Amino acid sequence: MDYSIMTIAAMLLERSGESGSMIFSLLQWAALLLGYWILFMKAGEEGWMSLVPLLGTYKMFEMVYGNGWKMLLMLVPGLNIVLWIGYCIRFAQVFDRHWAFGIGMLFCPQIMILYFAFSSARYTGPVYKFI
Repeated sequence: MDYSIMTIAAMLLERSGESGSMIFSLLQWAALLLGYWILFMKAGEEGWMSLVPLLGTYKMFEMVYGNGWKMLLMLVPGLNIVLWIGYCIRFAQVFDRHWAFGIGMLFCPQIMILYFAFSSARYTGPVYKFI
């Protein structure tokens, strides 16, 4: 096959776009892991627990509700939506922020996790209500 310079340049640009988005995704993933690590440290937990999938989720529910086993209610269809909305609002409350920050967490969780991690938000303890 005979490739022209333009064809080779187009192929290189196409591949660089793919690797550029992959690098951006990896940086976003690393920032989110760092955000969770810092949130765990603010709550008095070990940061490495945020890296273990089920343990991290259990600890996050424990931070918000005081009982980590409530994460199992996320498996119930319909209730999981209500629980997620309540979780987001209470997450903002346990980090000493207004419930409106919880609505932000509902729609943009990656951004809000980084906000809670790098802002002056402090952990105040779990909210002891059912949902």
